[in-house]
Amino acid sequence: MELPLETVALFALKLAYETEGSSPILRDDLVMADYEREVFALLVRKGDIAAIQAKLDACLGLAMNALGGNDKPMGRELGRLSLDVQSARTLEQLNAPLLTLRDYLKDIL
Repeated sequence: MELPLETVALFALKLAYETEGSSPILRDDLVMADYEREVFALLVRKGDIAAIQAKLDACLGLAMNALGGNDKPMGRELGRLSLDVQSARTLEQLNAPLLTLRDYLKDIL
């Protein structure tokens, strides 16, 4: 589960911070320090779904702003998928919406 969490964070931060003509954001960039796989692995081991959701929410909020907010079609879809992630109460419930969110972010990059 840690890899999809890191990937969602990476894709969201790419949407927020990457600009055309600049260097791409990579997993080892400083902007990813709080969203590395090891950070998520620790939270998963602890079963701290609230902390995982908070970290994802921070990244997705930045991506939402980059997409123009809920007023834009892509922003509305990101918001809907984000709600599915936030409504999960267990790690098992988080898995399916997380993968859907990851695939959506990958498609719009």
